[in-house]
Amino acid sequence: MARPGIVDAQVHVWGANSPERPWPPGRDHLAQKPYPVTKELILEGMDEAGIDRVVLVPPSWEGDRNDLALEAARMHPDRFSVMGRIDLARPQPDLISRWREQPGMLGLRFTFHRGEQRAWLTDGTAEWAWQACEEHEVPVMVFVPGSVPAIGEVAARHPGLRLVIDHLACHGEPGPERFAHLDEVLALARYPNVAAKASALPCMTTESYPFPSLQPIIRRVFDTFGPERTFWGTDWTRLPCTWREARDLFEVELDWLKGEDLEAVMGGAVCRWLGWE
Repeated sequence: MARPGIVDAQVHVWGANSPERPWPPGRDHLAQKPYPVTKELILEGMDEAGIDRVVLVPPSWEGDRNDLALEAARMHPDRFSVMGRIDLARPQPDLISRWREQPGMLGLRFTFHRGEQRAWLTDGTAEWAWQACEEHEVPVMVFVPGSVPAIGEVAARHPGLRLVIDHLACHGEPGPERFAHLDEVLALARYPNVAAKASALPCMTTESYPFPSLQPIIRRVFDTFGPERTFWGTDWTRLPCTWREARDLFEVELDWLKGEDLEAVMGGAVCRWLGWE
């Protein structure tokens, strides 16, 4: 496989909430911007920041729909791929068996940080999806703040299931307390089927660039998971800094991250993990 270059492991794309394409009720306040973030806007930002590829993740406020992300991947297969959404409360194992047949679709993303979703990790609701994704080799990204041990149990039960821990499972207000559970995340490295997405980190501090408090945290993650299981990403639409600064945090400020290790963290590893040729 040719070197993929700089690959952002998470960016949201969405359209307007309109009668023609309505969002689920009550989710307007969740959107990270007051305007649609289109593929054209993302491409413009990518070119400005020198980003070669992006893994598109449809946002929760649009519901379980993947149309705009898949359209972007069809039109720009060299720039975009998709980790899509599905309704976990409606078992559809046959759909997962065909999931990667959709052009540009690499896997699934599940979030477990609101309401009843958190319970789905332990009450059996999600078990059908873990089984189907393991059987059909569909990688999964998960956001599990407050539920890290539970996803560890999933990894242990399903050793063939490739899991990515989004945003180091951080959630809440910016500050040091965002990383209070970091040891739990690092403990997941014992499972070879678990990787860490070191994404949205500038959102987790009140500091500005070069984010000095984040640098030792990144080092701990890298030293624990290694270059093939540590993925750079930004969640671009909620960054408090520029896309280029989020990139420079890893490429410029981390003087210990070099050569093949840097290539892996900045894109090569996530492409290999997800099977993005």
